[in-house]
Amino acid sequence: MKPKCSKTPIRLRLIAAGTCLAFLAGCATTPQTAGRLQYGPAANALREARSPQVPVEKRAADYLQVAAMTAPLLGTGAQQTPAVNTYNAACGELTMLLRNSEGGRLWNHPLTLTADNKTYHLRLEPAGNAVWAPNYFTTFVGADRIKEKLIRTENIHEGIGGALVGVRRVDPPEKFAPPRGITAAVTATLDFHAKDATLALRRPTKQLTATVEGKVRPLAANFSAPLSYYPPPANLMFAGLLGGFKATNYPAPTGLYFLQPYDPDRIPLVFVHGLFSTPFDWVKTINGLQADPEIRKHYQFWIFAYPTGNPILYSALRLREELAKADQLYPNHKPYVVVGHSMGGMLTHDQVVTVNEGMWEKALGQNARSIFKENSGNSL
Repeated sequence: MKPKCSKTPIRLRLIAAGTCLAFLAGCATTPQTAGRLQYGPAANALREARSPQVPVEKRAADYLQVAAMTAPLLGTGAQQTPAVNTYNAACGELTMLLRNSEGGRLWNHPLTLTADNKTYHLRLEPAGNAVWAPNYFTTFVGADRIKEKLIRTENIHEGIGGALVGVRRVDPPEKFAPPRGITAAVTATLDFHAKDATLALRRPTKQLTATVEGKVRPLAANFSAPLSYYPPPANLMFAGLLGGFKATNYPAPTGLYFLQPYDPDRIPLVFVHGLFSTPFDWVKTINGLQADPEIRKHYQFWIFAYPTGNPILYSALRLREELAKADQLYPNHKPYVVVGHSMGGMLTHDQVVTVNEGMWEKALGQNARSIFKENSGNSL
């Protein structure tokens, strides 16, 4: 099949990769859920806000009250004081409450909420260069609630705001979305102007600082949690072996998957795993790369999942087909960088060579003729 031509040529770099990468004076404190000290004067309101027996509107008002009490005490945001910890918890938990409770009934609507005779008018900040669109994610999970099963060193940035994992999972599923949805790091912040409160869903990958309560402050974020949101098979090595010996036993459909929302401004890094392996073998590598702020800012991560028991030429064909579909859906994407390990390197190599009918017949015998005929006008 002939290589596809496009306005922007696909740049494939063949990379052989191995598995590689306190204090606020004068305030009583009590333990917080995540194990950090919280601001004593806000403890009662925070306790009520966390109670599932309290109506959602009242809980939301309590969270706003807690954030309003602690917002003037944020300081530079670089130190994790009890006031900062409490403000961060209120921002993150309010976001999860509004988006996840009662089918999101209260989400992204102007709200007037009252707690202890104090009234707040709450709205969500609209989408911007470093702010997520309020309705993009279908649910939020606290970053500290996600177990890190494969990652030993978490990429955590201390600062202001609730560190969350935004999850987008829609029906029918979007093309290139993993079965559990597409995830991203989100930082929730609250700004107050008299009775008006603005909740912003910030994009720490794009910008690690933001103006919060009138001052530029660092944002809290966990860049490992979105990766760890995807649970690996109970026996990762066994899953890879099964896919190598019998393709039908592979735990995921063959295809290209985006680990983050598509971003036209970032270069796609496409990872292709090796023999007897699964895409989870790349988790530590991707986590290590994400530790570099410049890589986070300029690259996005895609993976190609396939059972290694299939013939190499067939898997290479499927990879080329998936990349062609990405070209069609996102014609203005940045040039790819394809990273292949072991057998994945062979699949990657086959993206830049012309495969003829003789090669197919040598690999597949008589079965090759039907495959070559069906795909003769494509890229392999």
